[in-house]
Amino acid sequence: MPLPAKLQLGTGWLTIDQSFSVAIEGAKDSRLDRAAQRFVTNLSRQTGIPLNSATAIGRGTEPKLARPIQKMVDKASRETGTPVRADLIAVGKATLTVYTSSPSKSNQEAGEDESYTLDVTSSSATLSASNTLGILHGFETFLQLVQSTPNGFAAPAVHIEDKPRFPWRGLMIDVSRHFTPIDIIKHNIDGMAAVKLNVLHLHLSDDQGFRIESKEFPKLQQMGSDGLYFTQVEMRDLIEYAADRGIRVVPEFDMPGHATSWFVGYPEISSGSGPYSIERRWGIFDPAMDPTREETYKFLDKFIGEMSELFPDRFFHIGGDEVNGKQWDANPKVQAFMRAHQIKNNQELQQYFTVRVQKIVAKHHKLMIGWDEILSPGMSQDIVIQSWRGQASLAAAAKQDYRGLLSSGYYLDHMETAAQYYAVDPLSGDAANLSAEEQSRILGGEACMWAEFVTPDNIESRVWPRTAAVAERLWSPAETQDMDGMYRRIAAMSWRLEWLGLKHKSNYIAMLGRMAGTDDVAALRVLGDAVRPVGLGVREEAAERAGVAQTSTVPLNRLVDAVPPESEAANEFARAVNALVASNFKDAIIEAQIRAQLETWRDNRARLQPLLDNSALLRELVPASQSLASLGAAGLQALDYLDKGEHPSDAWKSQTLAMIDQASQPQADLLIAVAPAVQILVNASTGAPPAPPPTK
Repeated sequence: MPLPAKLQLGTGWLTIDQSFSVAIEGAKDSRLDRAAQRFVTNLSRQTGIPLNSATAIGRGTEPKLARPIQKMVDKASRETGTPVRADLIAVGKATLTVYTSSPSKSNQEAGEDESYTLDVTSSSATLSASNTLGILHGFETFLQLVQSTPNGFAAPAVHIEDKPRFPWRGLMIDVSRHFTPIDIIKHNIDGMAAVKLNVLHLHLSDDQGFRIESKEFPKLQQMGSDGLYFTQVEMRDLIEYAADRGIRVVPEFDMPGHATSWFVGYPEISSGSGPYSIERRWGIFDPAMDPTREETYKFLDKFIGEMSELFPDRFFHIGGDEVNGKQWDANPKVQAFMRAHQIKNNQELQQYFTVRVQKIVAKHHKLMIGWDEILSPGMSQDIVIQSWRGQASLAAAAKQDYRGLLSSGYYLDHMETAAQYYAVDPLSGDAANLSAEEQSRILGGEACMWAEFVTPDNIESRVWPRTAAVAERLWSPAETQDMDGMYRRIAAMSWRLEWLGLKHKSNYIAMLGRMAGTDDVAALRVLGDAVRPVGLGVREEAAERAGVAQTSTVPLNRLVDAVPPESEAANEFARAVNALVASNFKDAIIEAQIRAQLETWRDNRARLQPLLDNSALLRELVPASQSLASLGAAGLQALDYLDKGEHPSDAWKSQTLAMIDQASQPQADLLIAVAPAVQILVNASTGAPPAPPPTK
C-alpha cells in the first residue's frame, strides 16, 4: 500500500533467510547506501532474522568483473541499437540487486522521477530506478511483500512497474496548537516513507504558539512558545532525516492572521496596540500583522531570509487564511492608508500584503504557497494554492494558470473513516471538468493533522493508519477504487507501522490503563473498540453548549482522546451483518459470530461498572456503556425474531428504534459506531426493507 501502478504475480517464492544480501550497482549515492542499510535493518526487525547490514550489503561487483560486464553492456547496446540495462545482467549471488543510473538531487525537488521497477523470482530480485528516490520507494514495496509462509519468511514472485499519480503527496502536522516533539515527528516520517508520501508540511506558527528558533528575532520563541519549540540544530537534523527517506520538509508561517504568538514578543508588527499573550482558545482571532507599515515588511524580509537558509526546500508556505480584518477596521492609520491607496476593503488590503510578501519570498529564491485566500489579482504565476475549500476552488485556480494542492476532504481532525478519505480525489468534482493541461496544474494533495485535540500520546493514532488511504489515493492509478481491498491492505499496513516505531495501537492500551488506574482494561476496551470520537467541530459545539471553554490547557485524557478515529470492531461487525443479510439469514456460522459479539456488548456494562465507579475520568461513560448494552440486547432480540420467523410488536419496534436513535447521538464526545449495523438487524426483524450498508 499504495497499490502499484502495474503488478503481475509470478510463480514461486523468494526465501528470506540469513543468507539475504543486497548488491548496489550503478551510480554512487551516499543516501542510497544509507537507505540500503536501513532496508536491511527493517527487514531484520520485521522478520526477526539477524541480518548484518555491514556484511549483507555490497556496492558493485568485484573490480575484475565490473569492467568486462560494462563493456559487454556497451557492446550489446551498439550492436542492437537498443539500450541494454545493466541491472538485468546477473552479477553475483546477491538476493536483491539494486541498480540506479543517477543519484537524486542534493535538495529534493517536486516532480523528480520517483518511478521504479521491481522483479522478484524464486531465486533473486532486481530493483531498478532512474535515481535514488525510486529505489527508496522500491525498498518499501519489497518490505511489504515479505510475509510469513509455511516455509518461513518469503516474498512472492512478482513484476512491478510503479510510479506516482501525483508529484505532491503530503502530510501536514500542526505543531503550533499542541506541540509535537521531534522524536514523534521522526516516527511519522518513517510512516510517511512506508506509504510513499513525499512532503512533510510543518505548520510552525499560529495564535497558540511559535515553534521554531529564530536567531534574528529570538523573542518569537522565547515569548511565543511556552518553551516548546524546535531549535535550528534539531530542525536541520529533522530535515536530513526526512531527506534520507525521500521526504521534503515545507515550513508554514501563518500571516497576516493567525499570528498572535508573533506579537507577544514583537507587538510593533501588529495592527493593534497590544500587549499580547499566547492564545489559549481555538478559533479565529482579531490580531493581524500591519500591512501598511514598511517596518512589517523589513521584519518579514529578515525573518523569511533566515528561515529560507534553514529550510532548503524551494517552497515556503505563508498561510494567509481566515483574516477577519477587525483590527484593520479599528486602526485609523490603516484606514487612512487604504483611502490614500484606493484600497476598497480588507480583501484588497490582504491582497496588497500578499503581493508584497510574495516578492520577499521570491527574493530569497523560494516559491510561495498559501491557502485559498491568497489567490488574488496581480499574483505571480509561480505561487501554489493549497485548498481547504474544495475542488471547485482548486479548479478555479487551475483555470487561472495556478498550481494547486487539495486538502479539503483530507482533514484528519474531522475523524472521518478511511473510506471517506479514500473517496476524495483531487481531480473529482469541478476539477474533473478541467482540460488535461489544467489538470496537470493540480500537483496532488495533503492530509492535514490540525492539533486542537492532539497530544504526543494520541497524534499517531489520529494520523495512522487512515493516512495510508490518502497516500494510496495520491499515488495509485485513479481507477484504484476497491474499498474492501483497501481495508484489507490498510489492516496489514497498520501492524507494519508499529514495527517502525509508531504507537498508534500500543498507546491506545496505555491510555486506557491511565484512565482505569489498572492494567485490567478488558471491559473498558470492549466499549472503546465499539465507539469512535466525534470530529473537531462537533466536539467544540458540544463544549460551547455545556459552557466549558476548550483551550490548550484542557487535559486530553478522556476516552474520546484515546480511542482510534475508526472502529475496527464496528467495521468487522458491519461486514458480518451484511453477509448475514446476503445469505437471507441462513448462514449459521456468521450468525453465531454476530450473536457472540452482541452478547459481549450486552454483558459488558456489568463488567465495566466497577471501573466507571472508581475513576473520575470514566464516570462520563455511564450513558455510553448503557447504550452499548442496550444495542447488544436489541440485536439479540432481533435475531431471535428472525430465527423464529416472527415479527416483533409495534411497541417493541418503536421503543427499540427510539433507543437506537438515542444511542446514535454523541455521548461523552463519542459515537457508538456499531449502532447502524444493529439497526439493520432490527429493521430486518420487523420486515422492513434492508437498509443500505453502514458507512465503514
